[in-house]
Amino acid sequence: MAVKYRIDRALCVSCGTCDMECRFGAIQISDQGKFSIDTETCRGCGLCAASCPVDAVLKG
Repeated sequence: MAVKYRIDRALCVSCGTCDMECRFGAIQISDQGKFSIDTETCRGCGLCAASCPVDAVLKG
């Protein structure tokens, strides 16, 4: 099973970099502009975490 990722909303600056990097469409954005990761769609590749400029994407 692949490692899943989550977005720490306290750290996230809503820049959208993770969304642009995700090849699987696992990043979601709420009506309030907050990002989250759909764990069912996430494949655990880590591109979102590697691209985050503020390290808001965490394992688990």
